[in-house]
Amino acid sequence: MTQNSKIAIVTGAGTGVGKAAALALLKDGYCVALAGRRPEPLAEVIALSGANDRALAVPTDVANPDSVRALFDATVAKFGRVDVVFNNAGVNAPGIPLEDLTFEQWRNVVDINLTGVFLCIQNSFRVMKAQSPQGGRIINNGSISAHTPRPNSIAYTSTKHGVQGLTKTASLDGRKYGIAVGQIDIGNAATEMAARMAKGVIQANGEIAIEPLMDVNIVGQSVLYMANLPLSANVMFHTVMATNMPFAGRG
Repeated sequence: MTQNSKIAIVTGAGTGVGKAAALALLKDGYCVALAGRRPEPLAEVIALSGANDRALAVPTDVANPDSVRALFDATVAKFGRVDVVFNNAGVNAPGIPLEDLTFEQWRNVVDINLTGVFLCIQNSFRVMKAQSPQGGRIINNGSISAHTPRPNSIAYTSTKHGVQGLTKTASLDGRKYGIAVGQIDIGNAATEMAARMAKGVIQANGEIAIEPLMDVNIVGQSVLYMANLPLSANVMFHTVMATNMPFAGRG
């Protein structure tokens, strides 16, 4: 750890977008606490980064209040403060008609994608308002689905619309503490979660179409850009997507 290193927390850091963001931050000199439910992928990301003592793996269930508090406390104990939090952890439900979705499937998505982000925001405020110098930055993973749904995605889309509400409200409530809150909306990055896009996914008109994907490391660079802004500036909504994905217009 260098004396001037910024301190970041990344949830869902073991794979996909979270992995790309954690690696980008570590490469830029950040100290990073990597959170995820499984310790093995976190350890693999740390080994890949070569960051040694600038990286900390903290197995975390973001849907559990005690687990989230422990994540923030462990980060402060190791690095002294928290400057940036990337709320990335998220899950999806099966792509089935909404009338067939079970209550347990619905609640699992809500608990992780919405309640989990709230708990991380709440703990960010707890730590950032108490530290000196005061303040920090929170970046929420909203997804393209925070704006436009896909067919058979009611749980995921509802939670991502909810994340947009969390972002706006926390941005307002964070002003007095010097806490900047923004959101990154990602469309079709090449991750395990999005791999099905390359095989063909259902469109709004019922057709099946292959959709283009972008390199997930582009998303990592976008998160790094947002993280490195001075606290006097904030990107409230940042959309990064595969150029030709069917988002704007009608397909």
